[in-house]
Amino acid sequence: MNVVAIIQTRMSSTRLPAKVLKDLAGETTMARVVSRVRRSKHISHVLIATTNAAADSAIVRECARIGVDVFRGDEQDVLDRYYRAAVSVQADAIVRITSDCPLIDPEVTDQTIERFLHAKPDYASNVLVRTYPRGLDTEIMTMGALQRTWQEAPEAYQREHVTPFVYENPGKFRLLSVFGEADHSRHRWTLDTQEDLVFLQSVYDRFAGRDDFSWRDVLSLMEREPELSAINRNVPQKALQEKCGS
Repeated sequence: MNVVAIIQTRMSSTRLPAKVLKDLAGETTMARVVSRVRRSKHISHVLIATTNAAADSAIVRECARIGVDVFRGDEQDVLDRYYRAAVSVQADAIVRITSDCPLIDPEVTDQTIERFLHAKPDYASNVLVRTYPRGLDTEIMTMGALQRTWQEAPEAYQREHVTPFVYENPGKFRLLSVFGEADHSRHRWTLDTQEDLVFLQSVYDRFAGRDDFSWRDVLSLMEREPELSAINRNVPQKALQEKCGS
């Protein structure tokens, strides 16, 4: 099975423009995401899906620098961009990752993929009921589910965020939730604001610029230095319809 990770990204962001190229201990946020996703045991191909906007040529240049394939498509209809990107690499199953999660963990991603491969649903994720920190989000769906979503999703927010049509229609799709062993959902490990950037830079600095640490290593760091969690603790999470599409 050709399991493809498609990382959606663009330069525009309402709260932190150009966040995907922000520096984290000598590498861009996007480079950190790609490096960590590439350590998955089950992902056969990693693809960046960005837009045709002129500003996103900077992302294309960064893809060339770090040696990752890139697909360019519609800026507003992210679902269309995503579907066409999947078609371009003949994906059988698509792992959806966003480029603002530089602590994404290959172990957590692989757990979600393994549950998907075993149970054979249309869609599996660890975000339907959150137990992992925000920023370890992994969704995987069949190509058939993505195609049906692309054909049928009518609402603007469903096309901007790719997967809502799937999990809002359990009568059309077989859904699977993946849970962690404990509830760590209070932690915010994603990049949306300047406070998030300071937090993530602090984490990478603590690991001396390496990116081979695990999410459990970060949890241990939070226990040793609880003041780190306070950096972005009060950042409000945007409602789905308000988020900036990637």
